Amino acid sequence: MLGMLVAPLLAGWAAFAQSKDGVAVWTTFEASIETSKAYARPFCDVEVDVLFEQGAKRWKVPAFWSGGRTWKVRFAPPESGEYRYTFTSSDASNTEFAAPPRTFVATPATGDNPLLRHGFLRIAANARHFEHADGTAFLWLGDTWWKGLCKRLDAAGFAQLCADRAAKGFNVVQLVCGPYPDENMLEPRWENEAGMPYTTLDFSMMNPAYFDAADARIAQLVAHGLVPAIVGGWGRPQAGGRSTIHQVGLDGFKRHWRHLIARYGATPVVWILGGEASDGNGPWAELADYVRAIDPYHHPLTYHAPGDPRSTIQAGNERFDFDMVAIGHEGLNTANETLRLLRSSLAREPARPALCGEACYERHMQSNFEDTQRHLFWTLLLSGAAGHTYGAAGIWQASIEGDPGITPIYDFTTWREGMSFPGSAQLGLGKRLLEELPWWRLQPHPEWVDSGAFAAGIPSELVVAYLPKRGLYDWSGFRVLELDPKSHYEAFWFDPASGRRFPLGTISTTASWSTPPVPSPQDWVLVLRTHG
Repeated sequence: MLGMLVAPLLAGWAAFAQSKDGVAVWTTFEASIETSKAYARPFCDVEVDVLFEQGAKRWKVPAFWSGGRTWKVRFAPPESGEYRYTFTSSDASNTEFAAPPRTFVATPATGDNPLLRHGFLRIAANARHFEHADGTAFLWLGDTWWKGLCKRLDAAGFAQLCADRAAKGFNVVQLVCGPYPDENMLEPRWENEAGMPYTTLDFSMMNPAYFDAADARIAQLVAHGLVPAIVGGWGRPQAGGRSTIHQVGLDGFKRHWRHLIARYGATPVVWILGGEASDGNGPWAELADYVRAIDPYHHPLTYHAPGDPRSTIQAGNERFDFDMVAIGHEGLNTANETLRLLRSSLAREPARPALCGEACYERHMQSNFEDTQRHLFWTLLLSGAAGHTYGAAGIWQASIEGDPGITPIYDFTTWREGMSFPGSAQLGLGKRLLEELPWWRLQPHPEWVDSGAFAAGIPSELVVAYLPKRGLYDWSGFRVLELDPKSHYEAFWFDPASGRRFPLGTISTTASWSTPPVPSPQDWVLVLRTHG
């Protein structure tokens, strides 16, 4: 029965796990090794690593125990050519791991998938946005599927949600692979089609079949051009009044993270160390050091901060590559506080990208409708955010009829209902507009507008302004200041709810210009772009 459940999921792995003889650049090469020696606790008793070499370049890649007496390694070649690889282990007495070197050949990248064509994500040189390995800019638009690996969201449903989000323009999915938020440790709700990930609290007994099933979901994300932003587990205190890292133990969390890196590091992932993690909840800085030390690809690393991301984990905050603000769901109060924290992060040194990783899930507890989603997206993006993460009631907890996925119950929305909330499509429209423009060069310029508007742009070239929703029957516009009087701008209103455009013609101006009234009393985006 288990094989019937898992087999369709594993088929998805072929989206990026190729043959053992050769793979394309940025896809996943997989090899395995078996030993006749039996280990009482193979997940704990031995560590296997593989050294990959190409010329003078070296990558030390952790392997993972895949069941029985077999270990597997996954590697994503960053350039074409022949690679040599050698297995090693922490058990010096087991000479079977000291097998002769093997080789494989990587061929040039092919296909249209941007994650496999342009390569893994990294931080851009300006330390303000993300880009692919080949320098192509990456505008983060994430969705929140915290419990997306559980069995409530079945294989068909997961694929449907992937297709929906990819079609709307999303390119990141944040999901937890470890202790879930708002659930007891080892609660049955963690299960997927193959059972629990672990059967002991210290994470010493791992269920490989659980992660085999999770493999197929990660493969589905990548196949749809969605970056898996993997959270190692929720950090704040769960049942028992202690944080998860204290209940599991640091050694257990290190085993868990080593396994995640071994399984998923050879895919275009981003690491989120812990959800709602803070100094008071455990030795997160030491765990961050460990993750950085064993990840051969140096994927971007952050943590989901319940407050100021530069001070929540104070010890060694320099370990993280970007800031993620995540503070709550109370409408515009949360939106305004998120904006304050984002600006605070961007004002600090060292410079690094920042974005909202959780705020105001759409219709969470019957609140935060689509206008709030637009407000968050546009005010944060025009204030310097490297992207934005959206969330919807029903989806984040993988709610279905008969099981809302959380106790106490926030609402009875199912993930299928949440998938169709209008805010997700409206943020996709906003991302598509920005991608028509050199968005990675935009700088916040609040001094360019009045009347409570937000603006970013490129001097003498581009202005993008957002006028938030105001009271009823208010058609008034606003002033755009500090324009280049030598330039001629093409202008249009952009409706962030529908994507419609209302041309305003060519603007020839002095240093300031007063817009005409907005087309209707709602929020609006104004674009001014010079000719040529």
